[in-house]
Amino acid sequence: MTLPFTLLIDPVPADSPRTDFADTFHEMESTAPALRVGELSTQRGDGIFETLSVVNGHPQEVEPHISRLRNSAEICELPVPNAGQWRAAIAYAVDRIPGEGELALKFVLSRGVESGPAPTAWLHATAAPDYRAVREQGVRVVTLDRGYPRGVAEQAPWLLMGAKTLSYAINMAAIREAKRRGADDTIFTTHDGYVMEGPTSSVIIRSGGAYVTPAPSGAILHGTTQQSVFEYLEAAGEKTEYRDVTLEELRNAEAVWLVSSVRLAVAVTSIDGEPCPTDLDLTRSLNGYLLARTA
Repeated sequence: MTLPFTLLIDPVPADSPRTDFADTFHEMESTAPALRVGELSTQRGDGIFETLSVVNGHPQEVEPHISRLRNSAEICELPVPNAGQWRAAIAYAVDRIPGEGELALKFVLSRGVESGPAPTAWLHATAAPDYRAVREQGVRVVTLDRGYPRGVAEQAPWLLMGAKTLSYAINMAAIREAKRRGADDTIFTTHDGYVMEGPTSSVIIRSGGAYVTPAPSGAILHGTTQQSVFEYLEAAGEKTEYRDVTLEELRNAEAVWLVSSVRLAVAVTSIDGEPCPTDLDLTRSLNGYLLARTA
């Protein structure tokens, strides 16, 4: 019942008929060495991951996260994860970590060791950062050119843009650049002026009374929390849309949010130094709904 909690996993093939995976899980002391020097996840960022939230003992969006992990594996030509094994690993961890509060559970699949055992997989659970203040106060963002035109993922699939890979150096550099400009976070745009996503979040805007997110594509991840937010809004009778969003529409939106698995929904209060309208009541409602989920 202590954190952090680390579990090494012996991956089994996706088509394995087995249903008991207990012997493939190995609890590790989180401060102990666990990866080989030749591990390609650390050498090259050659792996994929997902991070889900566990709230008061309830893991959130398990199936969407596993589905996205499998999709990332196919894009990166990694062995496709066995969905049953990953469900079991998540359940195993949740049974052994604190049952109260907000936790972050990250699971990773790597190509493994060059000329050695492959793939490598593990799960790591920690206490989530305290995001209560930012959920109330929102974030200031800058827009940064991702350097690609719209449609690049389909034209150049080897860029792996639709996969959630461990190669996050660009994403972290973008957040550092935002802070240098006096902001908190970033929204990436294509070179030809279309909104993509944040370095660690999906973008939702309210425009013309509808709630809109850039259409998932080879370059834009289908956000698991964004899907939950749309389910909530649709149940409330609101209109939701997946479509292209221009930078101009973003700047003129009635409200803008960044949504992600652990931080949840945060309002954007300014874009490139210009104030952005916010809806605090709706933001609170969204976070109340997200925190109350039991699955």
